Amino acid sequence: MRTRSGSRAAVAALAAALALGVAGCVPPDEPDAPPPNDGGGNAVEQLGQLTVAAAGSMKGYSREHFPHWRDTGKNCDVRDSILQRDGKDVKLSGCNVVGGRWESVYDGRSATNPSEVDIDHTVPLANAWRSGADEWDDAKRGDFANDTTRPQLIAVSATSNRAKGDQDPSQWKPANRSYWCQYAENWVTVKHHWRLTVTTAEKAALTDMLGGCTWANKP
Repeated sequence: MRTRSGSRAAVAALAAALALGVAGCVPPDEPDAPPPNDGGGNAVEQLGQLTVAAAGSMKGYSREHFPHWRDTGKNCDVRDSILQRDGKDVKLSGCNVVGGRWESVYDGRSATNPSEVDIDHTVPLANAWRSGADEWDDAKRGDFANDTTRPQLIAVSATSNRAKGDQDPSQWKPANRSYWCQYAENWVTVKHHWRLTVTTAEKAALTDMLGGCTWANKP
């Protein structure tokens, strides 16, 4: 049975939540930051749950099958949202990012001009196509290409993004070795959520990367 004091507390909490919403303190269109590294809680477990399969064919592939970037406001899109999320001292024109400072976690390169920054898909679109996305419709592929909930989108140097291309972790890893644990965890998180497959070599590389993480060695 709820007491009067409990009821008053519940009402007060509801009123406070409504007040925050009215004040616009929780902008609905602004992407949340990617989930932080919680110690790799279930990355190893999730990797074990991924289906291992040979890479599929690239037949029929086109980036146009992964429509991006989606609009997030007047004259701005998901790219602007990620630039704003990952940058410091960001300057806006409306909601369009026109300046700021970015440091690429892939290679440590810094940039102050947004045109020098790429938004990388952690799991590249072509890799996703070979891993099962070829069977999706374009709407679902668009959801994947614009996923701001998982750690799928990240602002990095154009140099590192283009060096990576559509390669998986058995073929390319960030030059910044201190980011390997996070990169492997992010890759697994994305593939697990979207139920994409991994190749034998890809799984072996991820296993090796995760095995070198301090949290992976804890009982």
